[in-house]
Amino acid sequence: MPKMTLLDIVQDILNDLSSDFVNSIDDTEESQQVAQIVRSTYMAMMSNRNWPHLRKAITVVPFSDSEKPTHVKIQQDIKELLFLNYDVRRASETRKKYQTMEWMEPDQFLFRLNQEDNTKSYVKTVVDPSGIELFIRNDTPPKCYTSFDDNVIIFNSYDSSVDSTLQSSKFQGTGYVMPTFELVDGYVPDLPSEAFTALLEESKSRCALKLNQNPDQKAEQEAGRQHRWLARKSWQISGGIKYPNYGRRPRK
Repeated sequence: MPKMTLLDIVQDILNDLSSDFVNSIDDTEESQQVAQIVRSTYMAMMSNRNWPHLRKAITVVPFSDSEKPTHVKIQQDIKELLFLNYDVRRASETRKKYQTMEWMEPDQFLFRLNQEDNTKSYVKTVVDPSGIELFIRNDTPPKCYTSFDDNVIIFNSYDSSVDSTLQSSKFQGTGYVMPTFELVDGYVPDLPSEAFTALLEESKSRCALKLNQNPDQKAEQEAGRQHRWLARKSWQISGGIKYPNYGRRPRK
């Protein structure tokens, strides 16, 4: 099925509902409702599985605060972080040396940090925004990380002879990134071509139930069939792009 604009989808659904034709999604209250239902259907589809086309390079933003030298934030639309690398070059080295960072559960991370002697000059006591103390080494590149709130990432160490805080330019990473959905006529949902039928039929089924209080059995059956097919055929590139799971474990 070819890709469709939001207006195309809304017009197709309104036709099936025997509703008035519209030239824009903003023409009638009903067309606006249909567009909103298409949006919620699309976001549900994106949330329910890790679509290969949503796997992208991601950026992290360090606090750039000498009092929190190993705290960084991930971009807000990240669905799942797959892995992070950091350039662990020492001051005497010129060749870049990316090393994969190890994810640790918060309790394991704290146990590791608590083995450090906070009286030593190479250990900096950092107070996390939560209020707890973290014993962060300042004489060695980072090796592992955790997160207490699923938003801010904390690394175990940094090399103060190289940088006063971790640097955004030294990170590499990939993750599944949630797309945005624009409620405008010409917007084309970010989906593989073969997934548009599933989006259309699922949206029809939801619209029939929510707007007409009358389930569309054919649309429900077709939506189910399309979802089962997509579950088997997810990759646009044959075989998919394989990455080892160096990041956090997937949520259950």
